[in-house]
Amino acid sequence: MTPAPQAVLQDDDVRRAAAALRPDRPLDDVIARVAWGVLTEPGDGTAGALVAQCGPLEALQLAFGGDAEEEHHRAVRDGRKRWLPRWDTALIRAAMDAALRCRAQLLLPGDAAWPAGLDDLDGHAPHVLWVRGDAGALGRAHGAVAIVGARAATAYGEHVAADFAGGLTDRGFLVISGGAYGIDGAAHRAVLRAGGDTVAFLAGGVDRAYPAGHAQLLQSVAGTGAVLSEVPCGTAPTKWRFLARNRLIAAAAHATVVVEAGARSGSLNTAGHAASLGRPLGAVPGSITSAASMGCHRLLREYDARCVTSVDDVVELMGLSHGLGEAAQVPPRGPHDAELVRLGDALSARAPREPLDLARRSGLSIERVEALLGLLMLEGTVQRGAGGWRRV
Repeated sequence: MTPAPQAVLQDDDVRRAAAALRPDRPLDDVIARVAWGVLTEPGDGTAGALVAQCGPLEALQLAFGGDAEEEHHRAVRDGRKRWLPRWDTALIRAAMDAALRCRAQLLLPGDAAWPAGLDDLDGHAPHVLWVRGDAGALGRAHGAVAIVGARAATAYGEHVAADFAGGLTDRGFLVISGGAYGIDGAAHRAVLRAGGDTVAFLAGGVDRAYPAGHAQLLQSVAGTGAVLSEVPCGTAPTKWRFLARNRLIAAAAHATVVVEAGARSGSLNTAGHAASLGRPLGAVPGSITSAASMGCHRLLREYDARCVTSVDDVVELMGLSHGLGEAAQVPPRGPHDAELVRLGDALSARAPREPLDLARRSGLSIERVEALLGLLMLEGTVQRGAGGWRRV
């Protein structure tokens, strides 16, 4: 049975939490946007297009109210199958309560502090942003640069990242990164040492420090700048959410610089998003014998990234007004591969899980989960037992 959106909109506890988070916005709008953030995985284009076309409240009605006019739209019907496993008033209420407990702010499209660059993502833009720290940090600087790179960075890479981040801070730029070990951490720390503001976009909830070893660093980032995420508090980071998070880093920044990246580094994914958005893209060259720089060299060789070797080069990169063209776009993974990544994140090697549980964890429909499990079983990567499915 399809749930009625009114059950969530009229829940007294949900309305109290929404009023506490955003007393300045219409409660139905706040609740609807939070609901979409709970129901969907980051970057769900079907939900994004529906919300952009109709607004969050009417989109909920169309998706779950059984509107006859929309029944023939296959994308909405398929999307409903993905979203239904997460339709639970308690989950939406829990997202708001968790934010209130950790004093996270709720940032919505249309707010003065909303990062304007995220709107370039169109239907893949986030429904909400959860923020710890100063929600206005992204709007204070006269330009924002994303500094990203390998987690397993070399001393050379961390030195360059720190040098660039500190120099950009001195010139009034904001540094954006992902809070990870390696290049991200070096960039954040250099900004803090320089007395500036920095912003970290996380793949999990803002109340979950990840990696755990950066708990103190992320607390310091939130103390002067901001830690942001599009997923609700308490949400665990997964491989898919890291890849989806990278689009936010690229979109919020005016330019992206990859300091070090291996051949399969997630930083190349961020670079691909920056290129597809027409953002200036820079890469730092390294030793031709260094595996940590193979990704940067590929960006320079095949994707028209600009070679940057100093802070002056990065500032010059910021002045580029033209897009990078088709040749600069790193080919994205196909939707089938993306779904397998999401299902892989949801599977456990120890605890067997039923398709409904996997659908809820992955944000896929039950039918799609069952179809993908069949493919993975043929590949020998999953097993079905009495208690459900598990990863081999």
